[in-house]
Amino acid sequence: MTSRLDLSHLLPPPRLRQLVRDWLQEDAPAFDPAGCAVGEGPERAVLLCKSPGVLAGCPFFDAVFTELGCTVEWFQPEGAWLEPVARVAEVRGKARHLLLGERTALNCLGRCSGVATATGRACRLAQEAGWHGQVAGTRKTTPGFRLAEKYALLVGGASGHRYDLGSLIMLKDNHVWAAGGIAQAIQEAQRVAGFHLKLEVECRSLVEALEAAEAGSDIIMLDNFSPEDLHPAASVLKAAHPRVMVEASGGISEENISQFFGRV
Repeated sequence: MTSRLDLSHLLPPPRLRQLVRDWLQEDAPAFDPAGCAVGEGPERAVLLCKSPGVLAGCPFFDAVFTELGCTVEWFQPEGAWLEPVARVAEVRGKARHLLLGERTALNCLGRCSGVATATGRACRLAQEAGWHGQVAGTRKTTPGFRLAEKYALLVGGASGHRYDLGSLIMLKDNHVWAAGGIAQAIQEAQRVAGFHLKLEVECRSLVEALEAAEAGSDIIMLDNFSPEDLHPAASVLKAAHPRVMVEASGGISEENISQFFGRV
């Protein structure tokens, strides 16, 4: 389920450095008395896997310790499924630097691995069902941690969907209400979209979906449709507008995701 590409190449080094500097500063904005107690003697720390799951977040872990002048040696590849107890990595450096970066690095690795593991399970269900669509994440990420969580989605095998408000125009119900209707909202958004941005509209009924497609939406989100309502609505929509991409969102969990898989 995981990608064979080296996804770390997606991460701009300046952005990665800035993120880990902010994280480290948040944890140690002034003095580090415990670090003073241990000093700068050379030490090594071993990273072990204690729970089964997908390993993700290695570039962020690396960046934390690189910032602190430590070196990391990995024994497992990112994206691998690990079973406990596995020896994952070894970090070498000054004692106080190892301890200064330990919690930040582990928090990041744990969060990314958790996201990638849950993502991998959902993608595996799609694969086992023979479904050829895409499982995608959302913009519902932890503030300040979006790059890491979106990265973990990719490691887990899913699509990251839009990264931010400017990477895809999504008109939700509040946009439609504020603009005075679906067609009006689409028209206003297209005025500033340019030729490179796709436009998606959140729809609560087939009537709204057909109106949005007719008005020029590239992607139609069928929001909070039950599986029983979703499949016939998607079929009608694709028959009338074959170019439109159909997306299902809302109420989908690992337990019921198989019910949402359809023909594409």
